[in-house]
Amino acid sequence: MKNILLPTDFSDNSWNAIKYAIQLFKDETCTFHLLNTYTPIIYNVEYVLGYPAQFGLGDAIRDTAIKNLDELKSRIAETFKDNPKHTFTTLPRFNTLVSGIREFISENKTHLIVMGTKGATGAQEVLFGSNTVHVFKEIKCPVLAIPSDFEYEKPLEILFPTDLEIDYDAFHIDLLKQIAIDHNSRVNALHVSTGKDLTFKQINNQLKLETVFKDTPFIYHEFESMNVTDAIDKFQIKAKINLLAMINNKHSFFENLFFRSALNQIGFHLKIPFLVLPPKH
Repeated sequence: MKNILLPTDFSDNSWNAIKYAIQLFKDETCTFHLLNTYTPIIYNVEYVLGYPAQFGLGDAIRDTAIKNLDELKSRIAETFKDNPKHTFTTLPRFNTLVSGIREFISENKTHLIVMGTKGATGAQEVLFGSNTVHVFKEIKCPVLAIPSDFEYEKPLEILFPTDLEIDYDAFHIDLLKQIAIDHNSRVNALHVSTGKDLTFKQINNQLKLETVFKDTPFIYHEFESMNVTDAIDKFQIKAKINLLAMINNKHSFFENLFFRSALNQIGFHLKIPFLVLPPKH
């Protein structure tokens, strides 16, 4: 049984991510945990010191969170036919988003976090805001980010850029493998050449990848030396990709791509779901 965490702020954006998760795993036995983290808008010294009750602030905010979570559960029940394989729990938490997620996964075996990303107004790209980037950076659990307004489609074509430098056994690649098998997806491994021949280690890792995905269609692609984001854009033009998956390795191009922004905010030409696979504990 899968445990899937669905952080929500009750926005259209987070509702869209919840719908995607329910449809992606419609044939699997899952417990979906609806997490809403909340903090009072106004803090005072007494509150911070742990005496919120006398002001009644904590209770009122918590009651609102509970009410909104219950309404969300009802909305899910109305939108999707009753699926005996799916169970839903609600989690109102007085916490920040990242701390609330970290606390949950420390206490519960969590297979995946699915969350929405805010679209950049008037632009063609998805803008990953600080919340999503913080979760990518801080949380050692697979994270699936769903762009605003993305309508669910089966992940028939998965793009998996890789530098072929890592030991895939050390990462949560089993989740990607299972998604590919369940949806009969084709996995497109994409390596951007540096202009040099592959090393012995890279060749071995390429063979290992082919073995990992032996139960689903798999194609290896090599692009000439170029920026990784340009390569992803170029590939999306030539093939209809439904899901982008990348490994979050400290020394990989993933870090270069996402974590060197001084503003912690990245404009990336992506209008498809994005799965980030961290190292195993």
